[in-house]
Amino acid sequence: MIRYALRCHSGHDFESWFRSAEAFDELLAAGFVSCPHCASTQVEKALMAPQVRPARQNPRKGAVDCAAESGSVAAVPAQRPLAPATPQEQAAARLRHRLERESEYVGLSFATEARRMHAGDLPQRAIHGEARLDDARALLEEGVPVAPLPFLPGKTN
Repeated sequence: MIRYALRCHSGHDFESWFRSAEAFDELLAAGFVSCPHCASTQVEKALMAPQVRPARQNPRKGAVDCAAESGSVAAVPAQRPLAPATPQEQAAARLRHRLERESEYVGLSFATEARRMHAGDLPQRAIHGEARLDDARALLEEGVPVAPLPFLPGKTN
């Protein structure tokens, strides 16, 4: 998965995740990439600075945080946002609260649990947890839908 900083022709900045650079190009050409603020499909990549942390601050090297509900899976690089300020951040905070209230934290067993639910070996239930980036990619390749979450799930259950 790859994250791009994007800007529409009206100057709105936003970010989105794509399966690959090629997938972004195909979706953009087909008119499926649109601004969440004004719905414009005149979108281009914006300048983006990488987020790099020293190893001592990120002991789960290569880890991503994930959630699944009704067979769908989501993954996002581990990062905790500041207090919500924009409407989008407030919506993400509400989503996080709901996820943590209505799903089970499965920790590092996330990829295994999501894979077993997708295969029908376990009953469907809402879960969230952690997975290595390569495990999240493998889930995608196996047909388990993956999309990013805009927050780091917590261990509330």
